[in-house]
Amino acid sequence: MTSPLSPASAATKNPPVVLITGASQGIGAAIAEVFAHNLPGVRLALVARNAENLAATARTCTAAGATVENFPCDVTDETAVAALTAAVGQRLGPVDVLINNAGVFVAAPFVDTKVADFDRIVAANLRSAFLVTQAFVPAMIAQKHGDVFFMSSIAGLGAYPNSAAYCAAKFGVTGLAQVLRAETRDHGVRVCCVHPGATWSPSWAGSGVPEERIMPAEDVAQAFFDVYKLGRRTVVEEIVLRPQLGDL
Repeated sequence: MTSPLSPASAATKNPPVVLITGASQGIGAAIAEVFAHNLPGVRLALVARNAENLAATARTCTAAGATVENFPCDVTDETAVAALTAAVGQRLGPVDVLINNAGVFVAAPFVDTKVADFDRIVAANLRSAFLVTQAFVPAMIAQKHGDVFFMSSIAGLGAYPNSAAYCAAKFGVTGLAQVLRAETRDHGVRVCCVHPGATWSPSWAGSGVPEERIMPAEDVAQAFFDVYKLGRRTVVEEIVLRPQLGDL
């Protein structure tokens, strides 16, 4: 028998709709695959700029039994996000779980950080989360049910050398999550901010860092799913994940 407090007893009768930004590779693709394998009937809205990589993620998730819709989109663009919102609503309906995973990292000393790079990194990590969340949260508030995840970083909790733009963006994501949680806690919406340390993704290829020093994306993805599966009376506000051997 299903517990009355479990996500399976959500207000919607249909299987949940899970929207994941940055779903074309790395942690985003891993999150999609974990939900596809572990949540029967899940309907996935996969969002990313790279349509080819997005299609590869979709094939894997479809093979695992999920219903998948792809939405190529630049989530830093307000007009594109408005079109995304309409398309998701038309093809899948209201979003039950929103995972703001899109982001980019470029290392540079503070004094060498170009304004254009600063703006691009802040847009990819923070502006995107603001735009997408503002687009989909109103429906969650209306139905008094929903889960929102923000992908922050340990760089959103403390100083990280050679990462001025990234730290600024991730600190912003952390603050954004805290404000949204305060505003929606009485409306049935749970907000979780995830702070991973170094996690294996294509961006680490050729870095010279041994893969065993870095967390697997699958472990970080599993944390998202495990938090989601908790009973509705419980919210994990923040979660910190670090490599067992320590930060790099």
